[in-house]
Amino acid sequence: MVRAETMMGAAVNRAAEQGAPLVVGRDPWASVSSETARTILKAAVQAFSERGFHGTNLKAITAGTGLSTAALYVHFSSKEDLLFEISKRGYLETVEIVEAATAFDDPVEALRVLVYAFTRWQAEQHTTGRIVFYESEALTDEHANELLELRRGGELKIRAVIEKGIEQGAFLPGDVRGVSAALLSLSIDVARWYGPHAPYSPDELGRLYCVLACRMLGVRDDD
Repeated sequence: MVRAETMMGAAVNRAAEQGAPLVVGRDPWASVSSETARTILKAAVQAFSERGFHGTNLKAITAGTGLSTAALYVHFSSKEDLLFEISKRGYLETVEIVEAATAFDDPVEALRVLVYAFTRWQAEQHTTGRIVFYESEALTDEHANELLELRRGGELKIRAVIEKGIEQGAFLPGDVRGVSAALLSLSIDVARWYGPHAPYSPDELGRLYCVLACRMLGVRDDD
């Protein structure tokens, strides 16, 4: 029943149409100028995802790439530096999505597009997302603080949408900080469990979470 609602609701369909271009075709490694660096980053993503940061050594990263560990050090100073580069690119991707979605004037529309696009990214990029959002404790304080600033910027934009919706009477009054954290946590957790055998496609999951987010804030499915 829930799946039928998420697939057929006109408002959710509109959010999916607006949100899909923010996610589809994204490649976090496209702007990496060096082909070797791109190869290393992609190999590190796979290795960290399968073994965890602490369970991965440099040989595990370079295995199958045809590169030596010495080649890795030409581009990255350490394993932690690799983790930071992956995490930063992931954060920048999600911040761009948040900024584009929250630019809609109507707070309800902004919420729907935001949750759809952010959730879909977490599903489509679940391997990267798992590292970005679940391996951050391995970063140095300096690197962790830099990413924290990026995250705070995105959170402030989400809170602004919620506050605007409350002021306009579109959302139920509530703890803006708490609701924002709940919405983010709901979507971010997708990266932890999502995989090839997940019961929903990224599009379906984005639609479902879009409906759940609106219900959380007291918005009817057809509003």
